[in-house]
Amino acid sequence: MADPYSTLGVTKSASEAEIKSAYRKLAKELHPDRNKDNPKASERFSDVTKAYDLLSDKAKRAQYDRGEIDADGNPAMPFGYGGGGFRGDPRAQGGFSGFGNDGADFGDIFEGLFGGRGSGPFGGFGGRSAPPPKGANIPYRLSVSFVDAATQAPQRITLADGSTIDLKLPAGVETGTQMRLAGKGQPGPGGNGDAIVTITVKDHPFFVRDGANIRLDLPVTLAEAVKGAKVKVPTVDGPVMLSIPAGSSSGKVMRLKGKGFSQKGGGRGDQLVRIMVDLPADDAALVKLLGEWHDPRNVRADLGV
Repeated sequence: MADPYSTLGVTKSASEAEIKSAYRKLAKELHPDRNKDNPKASERFSDVTKAYDLLSDKAKRAQYDRGEIDADGNPAMPFGYGGGGFRGDPRAQGGFSGFGNDGADFGDIFEGLFGGRGSGPFGGFGGRSAPPPKGANIPYRLSVSFVDAATQAPQRITLADGSTIDLKLPAGVETGTQMRLAGKGQPGPGGNGDAIVTITVKDHPFFVRDGANIRLDLPVTLAEAVKGAKVKVPTVDGPVMLSIPAGSSSGKVMRLKGKGFSQKGGGRGDQLVRIMVDLPADDAALVKLLGEWHDPRNVRADLGV
């Protein structure tokens, strides 16, 4: 995989928030559901997910920045291996002039590479070696309904090996949220990699998310608004009864506590219900009724007209 910073379009000094913001933007743009006829977008989505997986892990990011692992999370090859070794004059390969003359001390070099001199003949070959690499992580995508995300309803996902796992959605889940399933990735010499599940929360026909709150426009009749009424209101937990105060105007907002999304800090947000008076079209009886009534107020006084 290419450099994860370049993949996400951020600098190496980017903060965690900047990395997360860049990933969310790219994830929404490249999501396979939006690019069904563009296989390259799906490949980019996978690369972006892998890059974010590495950079969002503080330990792995630090290892990558120090050159200890590559962009795929595998241990980097120690200096002097894989690139040709010591060929010809050692001084042409980086300034080494021998094991004991005026050149670098091999013990110092391998101490830096392997974490200690050990007891080997060159003061470093007997030290600790890098642990065997784990298998590759496997990315998965999981689409979750708006209601399930709000209520943290259990989700079932089928893995590449055909097994199924029931997941509990985390508090505050949103599009771009990732869940790590330890040991559910590809096998490797150092053990299995992980499964990385990226979540997409679907839109809802009439609920709209506002942070941890949920907004809903509730149509009411003129009679319900004028005289007041108890009406049934949908929520993500099922319908509830709401008392509409007499004389309610369109735009009035009422609050249903604890009917919003789960929050990372505990508890849930609220559902904010906006009253919308729905008038019938061409109702002769209503026109006749209002023809006999006059409202003396200037309801646009605050607008200066």
